[in-house]
Amino acid sequence: MRWFLAAQTDQNAFMVQSTTSNYTMPVLLENHDSDVQLRPGTTKSDIVAYLYRNPEWGYAPKELAETLEIPHGTATTTLGRLYSDDYVGKTDDGYYHALGDRDDIHRYVATLDQVDRMFGRHREEDSSPEEPAVQIGEHRTDEELDAELAALEDNLDELNE
Repeated sequence: MRWFLAAQTDQNAFMVQSTTSNYTMPVLLENHDSDVQLRPGTTKSDIVAYLYRNPEWGYAPKELAETLEIPHGTATTTLGRLYSDDYVGKTDDGYYHALGDRDDIHRYVATLDQVDRMFGRHREEDSSPEEPAVQIGEHRTDEELDAELAALEDNLDELNE
């Protein structure tokens, strides 16, 4: 199952949709913004997200290709399409940048960031789980733990009566 975001016209309303192969969940039409045709995880979305996370900067295709680790030709072609579709701006000397007046795209990128915070990886891939300072039941036998559990269950039963 993949997840993608559908940007909405309402300032705080976004819909996270799940998709499986050829099936897409419906969108609420009163809030649907069909002008934002981006899917997370695509080169197009990654470039837009990078530019809108850094709105005070303009980037050459080569810089974006290196930063996002995509082929230079892919960066150039995708940036050209994004520019012609009015997703990004371009200076006279060839630097691409976020557009200040595209609140819908700013909301899309903010939602990407929020979803990443909620579902993204919070640990480094090579890290191991932290060991707690105190292990419950440390230095006790199974019989002692079973007796303690039975006593706690008895106390709970008494409270429920």
